[in-house]
Amino acid sequence: MEDTRQGDTRQEDTRQEPWAERHAPSLDDIEALAHAAFVDLPAAFRALCPGIVIHVDDFPDDDTLIEMDCASEFDLLGLFRGIGLAQSGDFTTGQMPNQIWLYRRPLLDYWAEHEETLGHLVTHVLVHEIGHHFGLSDVDMAGIEARSDG
Repeated sequence: MEDTRQGDTRQEDTRQEPWAERHAPSLDDIEALAHAAFVDLPAAFRALCPGIVIHVDDFPDDDTLIEMDCASEFDLLGLFRGIGLAQSGDFTTGQMPNQIWLYRRPLLDYWAEHEETLGHLVTHVLVHEIGHHFGLSDVDMAGIEARSDG
C-alpha cells in the first residue's frame, strides 16, 4: 500500500510560530528594556534620580535576600538603593549613585504567570522601586505608569 499522506509539516509549522526559535530574554535584553522604560517615564519622575544606574542580575544575592526578609530568591523583582528625599541634602564625597537592581529570573517567572507584557512589568517595577524610595503613594505611581509610553 502506498503512503499518500503529505510530508510531515510539523517542523515547518513550528518555524512559523513566533516563539519557536526564541530564547528567554537575557540579562542584556532586560537591561535594554529597563533603560528604554526609564527614558519613557515622565521627566519630573526621572528627575528624582538623575544618573541612576540600572543593574540586572539573575537573582538577588544572599545578603539582599536576608536583608529584605525574602523566603525565596523569587520573592524580589527589583530593589532601589540610594539616597531618598530624607537624605538628599546629605551629599558626601564618594557617595554611590542611586542604583536599581532588577532580577531577571523572578521577573520572568512573574511574567509567565500573569497577563501583562514584559515591558509593562519592567516599567511597573522601576516606578515602584523608585517611587516608594521617594515617598510616592500607589496612586501617584499609577498615574506615572499611565503617563509613560510603555
